[in-house]
Amino acid sequence: MIQLTRRAGLAAALLLPAAARAQAAIGTAARPLRVGVSSGVHAQVLEKVKEVVARDGLVLRITEFGDFIQPNAALAAGELDANTYQHLPFLEAQKAQRGYDFVPVGRTVLTLLAVFSRKHSSLNALPQGARIAIPNDPTNGGRALLLLAKGGVIGLRPGVDYRATIADITANPKRVRIVELEAAQIARSLEDVDAAAVTGNYAVPAGLNPLKDGLVAEGADSVYSVLVVVRRADAEAPWARALAAGYAHPEVKAFVEASFGGAVIPTA
Repeated sequence: MIQLTRRAGLAAALLLPAAARAQAAIGTAARPLRVGVSSGVHAQVLEKVKEVVARDGLVLRITEFGDFIQPNAALAAGELDANTYQHLPFLEAQKAQRGYDFVPVGRTVLTLLAVFSRKHSSLNALPQGARIAIPNDPTNGGRALLLLAKGGVIGLRPGVDYRATIADITANPKRVRIVELEAAQIARSLEDVDAAAVTGNYAVPAGLNPLKDGLVAEGADSVYSVLVVVRRADAEAPWARALAAGYAHPEVKAFVEASFGGAVIPTA
């Protein structure tokens, strides 16, 4: 019995270094660090981060997504090690709704939200009954309503924040109709509505600059800075810290500032 116990203890001891080696191997050519990102601006920035961190031996494998739901689902399922596409309000909403045990380990960039129009030159020029598209996810939708309130298109219940919904509209002098669409589809729907609130990561690839083309645009509000997000168990992993640090590299910041005409702001 003693001999069997000793053998079992030895076997357990041998397993621990193997597990440690497997964890340390994340971010190598044999086991790349798997990072999910939304297509467009965030993917472009991550490609630059990939180039920079590779010099220190960190190997990334990037997976692009066309929506805001699948990157978190893939992280929860263990198909990704990290993702970088969501700001804190969206992350908190997803955790509350879906029970994810995720934590942010760093910030990346802020993509400004703006209201654009192909048909009207200003918010004042919007006609009675104008159709305005906003994102249909709970946080960016509220963010868009706040921006419309800032522009005087609607009034909102006092004290509401990014969790605002259509039910919080208290004034609507032009009787505008709010159309909720998938965030990724809104830029392509500009011809079908009078105006649309488009997040910067989708506006820039569509040739829209929030600062130059927007009828009204956000300021540099850090609550919407996009985060590097991992499972809680990985929060202290060296590769998580190294990935987050990549966004703070001077070359990455210079790339962002040179590439997007001020519509995307480094926040790492």
